[in-house]
Amino acid sequence: MRYMKTTSTIKSILSGTVGALLVLIAFIIYNGYKDDTSARTDIRQEYEAKNEIIPPIHKTNNTPQHAVDLTFAAEKSIDAVVHIKTQILGRSNSYDDFFGQFKEYFHQYPQRQNSYVAFGSGVIISPDGYIVTNNHVIDGADKVSITFNDERETIAEIIGVDPSTDLALIKVEEEDLPFLTFGNSDDVKIGEWVLAVGNPFDLNSTVTAGIVSAKARNINILGGQSSIESFIQTDAVVNRGNSGGALVNTTGELVGINAAIASHTGVYEGYSFAIPVNIVSKVVNDIMEYGEAQRGYLGVQIQDINAEFAEANDLENVNGIYVAAVVENSGAKDAGIAQGDIILSVNGKKTNSLSSLLGLIGQYNPGTVVSVKVNRDNQILDFKVTLKNKNGTTLAIKSSDSFHNELLGADLQQITTEEQNMLNIPNGLRVNNIANGILDKSGINDGFIITEINGVKVNSQDNLQSALSNTKRNIIRLKGVYPNGARVSYEFML
Repeated sequence: MRYMKTTSTIKSILSGTVGALLVLIAFIIYNGYKDDTSARTDIRQEYEAKNEIIPPIHKTNNTPQHAVDLTFAAEKSIDAVVHIKTQILGRSNSYDDFFGQFKEYFHQYPQRQNSYVAFGSGVIISPDGYIVTNNHVIDGADKVSITFNDERETIAEIIGVDPSTDLALIKVEEEDLPFLTFGNSDDVKIGEWVLAVGNPFDLNSTVTAGIVSAKARNINILGGQSSIESFIQTDAVVNRGNSGGALVNTTGELVGINAAIASHTGVYEGYSFAIPVNIVSKVVNDIMEYGEAQRGYLGVQIQDINAEFAEANDLENVNGIYVAAVVENSGAKDAGIAQGDIILSVNGKKTNSLSSLLGLIGQYNPGTVVSVKVNRDNQILDFKVTLKNKNGTTLAIKSSDSFHNELLGADLQQITTEEQNMLNIPNGLRVNNIANGILDKSGINDGFIITEINGVKVNSQDNLQSALSNTKRNIIRLKGVYPNGARVSYEFML
């Protein structure tokens, strides 16, 4: 009996002990889980707090571009760019006028008294030897020598020049030459890769690469109101001797002619400028066909719009260019464009600066009809404008139609039928490029039309010379009319 009681007691004690242990284990497990849950909650709250500070990362669908391969463009262009050496016996004033701080842009050094040799580059544009370069490379040259990439040398003939764009066309008597084809500079994009090919520091066949940094740049180096500055700016390395060389795209197409650098030291500092090939193509074609470049004019005086100008004139934004005045008898006047209009585009191309407008209009000849979009008092209007030349006509002006007279000191050109009708005169010779002579001393300006000398009506080189020979007592009596219709008479003592 006692044994059975003891056994029962032991069982009770064991049962209580096991129960206590189970409760203790449950308590420990519960507290551990609670602590773990609390810790994870603290970590999650900390993570969420950090996420409030760090912006979310969004994936993009854009993939990185592959490396640009420029080897094809280099191989295609290097043989089509030549080295130009010009011998200048008498250094022209235009050399100093053109360059200013850029006068060291291409290499030159004195050979002997009043004689210089200058180096530059040129681009072959046809298999029969036509080469385009800068006007300042061959300006005043008495001899132009060409060296090809294979070291062959030959003499070049100057076909024509256009100082207003700083372009010149020369030719060598060669056949089957490598040449570059024209691209479209209007399609060139900022950030696009380009190559500059030329002969810097008299080093033949040098290629440098960069991107297009800006378009329609005006750096005010050409001078003159009729000059066209609408450069392509790049960061391709260009130095002295690159002048007149090629700017090509990645497919080896010519998109510009390298012309200048912006520099305080005379060497490359990160900015180089090229003439857009659309202007180059137009000037080259004009020189080939007419002997000189044909310029179409819109016939407006314009003002760039900035924030200050927009505020002063109650303009809503700075888009476009402001028409400050419209020239009488111009294409713009005939079409209905008025002072105060804001030109937004020409043929669909935006015009936000003077240089962009000059670059666009500079691609067209007189007689071309262009579409001009303007903002007039917040109303968008479209005009069809027929461009005219500097004489107010739509006809081409050929250099072969003009001649020079030493006594008068000017070039003279027969007027057109349109000018005769407009001014109501039966004949006349227009005065251009006045230099040293009796016209310059009298204060007569370019554009004046001589109708009569010494009582003889003049309309050609022959009857002008005949009229001058009719001078009596060393007095020349001259009559004429200005483009605005003002009629004047002059007397000169020889």
